This record gives sequence, C-alpha cells and structure tokens, in this order.
Amino acid sequence: MRKVLFYLFLFVNIQTPSAKAEIAYIDINLILKTSEVGKQLNLHINKKKSEFTKKFKLIESELIKKEKSLLAQQNILSKEEFENKIKLLAKEVQDYKENKKKNIEILNQFKMEKTKEILTELNPIISNFVEVNSISIVMPKKNIIVGKKSLDITEKILILLNKSIVKLNF
Repeated sequence: MRKVLFYLFLFVNIQTPSAKAEIAYIDINLILKTSEVGKQLNLHINKKKSEFTKKFKLIESELIKKEKSLLAQQNILSKEEFENKIKLLAKEVQDYKENKKKNIEILNQFKMEKTKEILTELNPIISNFVEVNSISIVMPKKNIIVGKKSLDITEKILILLNKSIVKLNF
C-alpha cells in the first residue's frame, strides 16, 4: 500500500510542472499612445480637432454677431420681418450644429478606422511573440488587478511594433 501511495505521489509531482501555463499581460492603450504610429495618429487627430475648433469658433462668433445685430434691429423692423430673420438665424444655427456634429463623427470614425489598422498590424506581432516565448495566455492589463511586472510584455511588443510599422497613411 505504501508503494502505491509513493508511486502515486511521485507520478502527481512529475505531471504538475508540465501543466504550468505561462501567462502575460499587455497594455494596449499604452501601445496605442506611445508607439510611433500611435503618436502620429494622435498628432494628426489633434491637428484636425484644432482646425475644426478654429473653424467652428469663427462660425459661432459670426452667428452671435448676427443675433446681436438682429436684436438691436428688433424695434426698427416690422414684427413679420423680424420673425423671418429670426427663423433664418435659427436655421443657420441648426445647420451649424449639424455640421459640427457631422465633423466630429467623421473624425471619430477616422480615429476608429486607423486604430483598427494599428491593431490589425499588432495582432500578428503579439501572436508571433507568444509563439516564440511559449506564452499560453495574454490578458489585457485593464483586466488585471495585481500582477508581477515581469509578466508585462507591453514594452517588448511596443519595440516590435515600432520596428514593424513606421508610418500610417492619412
């Protein structure tokens, strides 16, 4: 009986180490922000946002001027003419809001498409790294509460991504 327990114990101890899974985690957001292509994308998007902001502030200031001018003319104009001008101004304001919303949506769509391109390029890099380093599971860092810093492969993947992708086409 002792021999059976001894062999059973020995067999269990021998099998356990081979069942060990290698786990790593990665911070995708950090990669998207600090990689060369990520920086290019963020710079391009910020530039576009700045252009849109300038353009829309000019339009907004023009609309405010028109409103003030119209209010100043309220006693001079006939009631009917004043109401028509108010309707035209309201239409311009509505068009402004729709145009601004449309431009924001276009910019967000552009950002999503380019981020998807980066992630498409990143996926084979991560897969290859996992294969070469015998890693069983890679988890996103946002789902990790506590983990050893040695399990973080973000910097290694960032280096590989920077070597792989130099520039995005805008």
